Amino acid sequence: MILWDGSPHHWFGREHDPCCAMAAIDDATGKIVGLFFVEAECSWAYFELLRRVVSDHGIPACIYQDRHSSLSRNDEFWSIDEELAGRQDPTQVTAAVEALGIEPIFARSPQAKGRVERLYKTLQDRLCAMLKFLGIEDIASANEYVPTFMQEFNEKFGVPAGDIHKAWRKPKPWLDLARILSFKYEATVANDNAIRYEGIVIDVPPGPNKRSYAGIRAELRQLLDGSWRVYYKDKLIATAQATEVAEPFRAKRKRKGTRAVDAAWVYRASSVAPGRSVKRAGPGGRIGATRIA
Repeated sequence: MILWDGSPHHWFGREHDPCCAMAAIDDATGKIVGLFFVEAECSWAYFELLRRVVSDHGIPACIYQDRHSSLSRNDEFWSIDEELAGRQDPTQVTAAVEALGIEPIFARSPQAKGRVERLYKTLQDRLCAMLKFLGIEDIASANEYVPTFMQEFNEKFGVPAGDIHKAWRKPKPWLDLARILSFKYEATVANDNAIRYEGIVIDVPPGPNKRSYAGIRAELRQLLDGSWRVYYKDKLIATAQATEVAEPFRAKRKRKGTRAVDAAWVYRASSVAPGRSVKRAGPGGRIGATRIA
């Protein structure tokens, strides 16, 4: 089991703006298995933290976490499908956690996840002191130093696990970690073989035998580097270069011809003002600029 969390703090001193440290700690050994700085606690930060943990150590059995909006649905809306299933759809991050076969465990109080809370208390003492001693005053420089700090911390404070049987699972070679740890949206391919989704236009090239994908419901994935992939029945059919990565939100929508109300994840960075330049994917996934009238 690992515990993870984000901690907003004046990591570079009171004279600098606060930022957020994202950290994960192994419950069995007390070792830090992931640590880096970002501007704010968000879904992208949790995705990136999980990517680092899995890449460096493997897939944990479970994650103990709080009810931050990136991890837990805090709204009271239930769609018809959710009511039939008996549970709300998870957040984007928790859906990825479950896709990796990791059990998410939600704490109901800060005391319940005291180990990671105590870790941050230690970091706000030791790490802040080291950053000041080394003259580090920005996120990029701090992230370059973090691996050295983690190694020294784990050597000093890590303890042998009580159970010698390793619970970490090695990712399978066929596992597409980049796809799983990404933002998922859905859109329909139009008759001109293009996807228009919240200010972004992605051209979808013909499939085998020049097959058109017009009319199909496609899965859009924005990866952590901002680039886009389009999947149909688990097959990659188009790509596009990076656009801004931002926290998604769930928007209610009425089903056509019924009174049923559904909800879907919406790309928050998508609101386009008239005359603003947006990204368009050309043939082969190349992106040029298109003006919005």
